[in-house]
Amino acid sequence: MEIKLMFVLIGILGLVACETHENPLAYQTDTHGRGNIEVYLEDSYKPLFTTSIYTFQSLYPKATISAKYLPEGEIIKAFFNNKVKTICISRDFTDKEKKYLKTQNVQVRSDLIAYDAVALIVHPNNPDTTISVDQLKAWISTDGATWKGSGKPVKIVFDKVNSANFNYLTTLAGNRTLSRNVYALNSNEQVIEYVKQNKQTIGVIGVNWISDQDDFEVMNFLDSVKVMYVSQHEGEEGFQPYAGTIWTKEYPLHREIWMINKGNRSGLNTGFVLFMNGEKGQLIIQKSELVPAKAPVRLIQLTTQ
Repeated sequence: MEIKLMFVLIGILGLVACETHENPLAYQTDTHGRGNIEVYLEDSYKPLFTTSIYTFQSLYPKATISAKYLPEGEIIKAFFNNKVKTICISRDFTDKEKKYLKTQNVQVRSDLIAYDAVALIVHPNNPDTTISVDQLKAWISTDGATWKGSGKPVKIVFDKVNSANFNYLTTLAGNRTLSRNVYALNSNEQVIEYVKQNKQTIGVIGVNWISDQDDFEVMNFLDSVKVMYVSQHEGEEGFQPYAGTIWTKEYPLHREIWMINKGNRSGLNTGFVLFMNGEKGQLIIQKSELVPAKAPVRLIQLTTQ
């Protein structure tokens, strides 16, 4: 009897050893669809990732993704200080940044997941609904900007210093100091609320905050602000930031959305990035009226008689 029992125990131990050897993930709690992770995401993309994370966790109930929505500069700093493994910002790392990571033996993967834009919003009672990139550059880099019709001072507000929107403005201004007309608030949502109350203000926000017109909150935003038409040069046709005009680059204030990951290839960090790159994630991006980077885009031209 004792001999038989010993044989069974040895057999079980042998199976466990075999399972561990052949399947190294047998006792790993962090897989593509299981575990707990934290990701840092640019505040411009909060509506998109609120939906994406909810959908992902519905599909994988054993996965928990905690999101921090921060300015782009803080996110990049946290990534380089090894505080986070997966981030989403408006650009890929530069060659210099990638070279530094290699010297630290850090392997990263950058994925372009969508095409995005910066939107300009004004109060519904503001008669000026069109602006050129040339005019915007002048206003953000020169003090004392005034509205053409009324001559009243122009105030331009954005979310936070070092955010993707701030970085876009400074690049547009040729990396010069922004004018005294330009002010920082605390979030894209605060920018929208501020523009609602101030008629002489232009708000600079990520288009994702107003792009998904199936979202009840977005519709509330759009009822109380106007989205400006933007042309490249004065006198040219202006466009609003819809998916089609972002894709064709007719809307000039376009940019990109990148996910950058240094998580384990078999872990949840990578699983979430694969989800955003996959069919379901790209469909969520498309539904949000952004342009998916991995899915085909079909443009339909409508003509009226």
